[in-house]
Amino acid sequence: MALQTTRPLLSPLAALLATPSWSVSTLLSRASATPPTVTPAQLHHLLRLSALPLPATRAEEAAMLDVLHAQLGFVRDVQAAESAKRVEPLRAIRDETPSARREAEIGVSQVQHLLAQESERGYLKRRVRQRDTSPPLSDAENWDKLAMASKKTDKYFVVQSSSESVE
Repeated sequence: MALQTTRPLLSPLAALLATPSWSVSTLLSRASATPPTVTPAQLHHLLRLSALPLPATRAEEAAMLDVLHAQLGFVRDVQAAESAKRVEPLRAIRDETPSARREAEIGVSQVQHLLAQESERGYLKRRVRQRDTSPPLSDAENWDKLAMASKKTDKYFVVQSSSESVE
C-alpha cells in the first residue's frame, strides 16, 4: 500500500524561499540602537554648505535630523554588507542589459555620412575631414549689423569723436 500525501513535496529552492531570511525593516534605523550622530549645529552647517534653507521650526529640524539619521544608518548597513569580489562597483544608474548595450552601441552605418566627408592625405593616408561646406547660418547669425547704426559708410560704423584730445 503506497503512502499518499495531500501536501506536495517542496523543492530545495522552494523550501529555502518559504521562510524569509531578512526584512527591509532591518535596514530602517533603530531609534534605541545608536544615538544620533549629527548634532543640530552640524545639520545647520551642512545646510549652509549645500545652500539649502535652514529649518523654520524645532519640529522641522527634528524631522530633518530623523531623516538624516535614517539615511546614515542605511548607508552604514549597505557598507557593512559583504559583497563578492567579482561584483563591479556601480558606476552609473542605467540599463545594463545586453539588449540596452547593443542599442547604445554606435555602428559604422550611423557614422557613414561623417566618414564620407573625410579624405586621405599624405604618405600615411591620414584621414582628414573636409571643411569646404559651411554650415547653414541661423537667423541669429544672419542679421544686419549696420541696421541700427546712426551713421555708416559702406560696411563700417562711423563714430564721432570729441574735439578734445585725450592726454
